[in-house]
Amino acid sequence: MNFDERIDRRGSHSVKWDMMETLYGVPASTGIAMWVADMEFRPPAAIQKAVEGMAAHGLYGYFGDDRDYLAAIRWWMEHRHGWEVAPEWIFTVHGLVNGTALCVDAFTQPGDGVVLMTPVYHAFSRVIRAAGRDVVECRLAQDNGRYVMDLDAWDAQMTGRERMLILCSPHNPGGRVWTVEELRQVADFCVRHDLILVSDEIHHDLVYPGQRHTVMPLAAPEVLERLVMLTAGTKTFNIAGAHCGNVIIPDPTLRATMARRIGALGISPNSFGLFMVSAGYSPEGAEWADALMRYLEGNRALFDERINRIPGLRSMPLEATYLSWVDFAGTGMSAEEIHCRVQSEAQIAANHGATFGAGGESFFRFNIAAPRAQVEEALERLSRAFADLQ
Repeated sequence: MNFDERIDRRGSHSVKWDMMETLYGVPASTGIAMWVADMEFRPPAAIQKAVEGMAAHGLYGYFGDDRDYLAAIRWWMEHRHGWEVAPEWIFTVHGLVNGTALCVDAFTQPGDGVVLMTPVYHAFSRVIRAAGRDVVECRLAQDNGRYVMDLDAWDAQMTGRERMLILCSPHNPGGRVWTVEELRQVADFCVRHDLILVSDEIHHDLVYPGQRHTVMPLAAPEVLERLVMLTAGTKTFNIAGAHCGNVIIPDPTLRATMARRIGALGISPNSFGLFMVSAGYSPEGAEWADALMRYLEGNRALFDERINRIPGLRSMPLEATYLSWVDFAGTGMSAEEIHCRVQSEAQIAANHGATFGAGGESFFRFNIAAPRAQVEEALERLSRAFADLQ
């Protein structure tokens, strides 16, 4: 577990590194990629061993007998999150963007409203709009620099056309770990407005010391009849390219609806992802994940301290994820000037906050899951780019 190892990913068909010049104008030869949410670290050795075992076998046919795979998911959810999952509740999908799209397709109709708590992960709105549904943006409020829910305002927004709420828990990009009370409030909101609750918990293993993530079924078991859980090992173990995620549905009626849509679309899993996730969801994978969070804790502390030293910049305190959400509003600069300084002067590719929806316009999202030396280099570049403010 050498998280300080620097691995050159340029030319490896990494979207994060090989597309940043096309999309952000940041030179591939000298830029630093801090946008896409994958890490610069090698996955647990158990996962690499599983892939090597597949290569040594030399045959890549259809995957069968998924008992070990399902048992690994169940073990992880019980031992890491205290939630007992029945094997028949689990559907395997091609990542959680695919899982979200399947939920929109299965449980809503064209023209229905789907509620998002913005700013939030940009792929949600993309798949909702692509499916001909309406995005209903309920803006998060801020309290002492951290996001909080404004349920009264959201109640007033509802028109009766809404059919689903997609919750990001922990929150991306704000890094919030929602409390049990907040999760219950979301559940009550969904009951009041008769909404299917889709809880995307892909970041649930990436929680910092002193914080505790609670899965929605334990926080609000009364909503199981309208709850769809989305989980995955891909963010946890840095295997996003495996495109393997879990849609977990306790309610039999919702489960039957999802089964029909998956059957109608002919979806079946990729064997590489199943082998990789099975290997990761293990005691060795758990040890690696704990070491990862200890390392990221150091990156988080360094990044926040240095960013908040620059007048006009404020980093929202991270409780989970490796995605730092930085507000540039205090600089008084236009969006164009900020983009120029970050991308042209500092030569850093980071996500533009506006893509995350209402409330994100003055922010950038920076991925800090990288060797500390790379994070330090990015901070030096940002300090120089905004040196006139200091």
